[in-house]
Amino acid sequence: MDHPNDFLGRGQGLIAFTGMSALGCTLMTATDKGVCGVAFAETPADAMAMAFLDWPGAAPAQGGDPAHRWWAMLLEQIETPKANFHLPLDVNGTDFQREVWAALQTIPMGQTRTYWQLAQQLKRPTAVRAVANACAANPVAIAVPCHRVIGSDGQLRGYRWGVERKQKLIETEAQQLNTVR
Repeated sequence: MDHPNDFLGRGQGLIAFTGMSALGCTLMTATDKGVCGVAFAETPADAMAMAFLDWPGAAPAQGGDPAHRWWAMLLEQIETPKANFHLPLDVNGTDFQREVWAALQTIPMGQTRTYWQLAQQLKRPTAVRAVANACAANPVAIAVPCHRVIGSDGQLRGYRWGVERKQKLIETEAQQLNTVR
């Protein structure tokens, strides 16, 4: 397999959605089983190019595609985060990556963890770098909230989609929690 997501484009009806959100141009790819990619780009053309590169076989979403509900849920989560946000996912990863991604989904909205704390939670105290790599490999931003992981010094560390987006996500979640209380 040349690319970790190559299998997704083979007869599974992979579709791609693009549009603008508070985080800029947003891309979501999905199969009939669930969301397999959430990413950000500079322009809609860049987003579609990314979809075709990362998910061979993807086609632009059509008006009747059932995944439109997932797309609407994703855009709403970006604009007005909800603590109980869950999308059906159809992602591929190693067992360790899946373990990290599941742990990320347990971090409550408005809170953060360090890579070290996640490694401790997974009972793998020496796997801090591996945890960071699994966060970086997360194919579904927002749905698996890797933006909630920070450096041990409390500083924002690398986010595939830019530290500015990470900061905005964390701030928006905190503001939403304060609004709900």
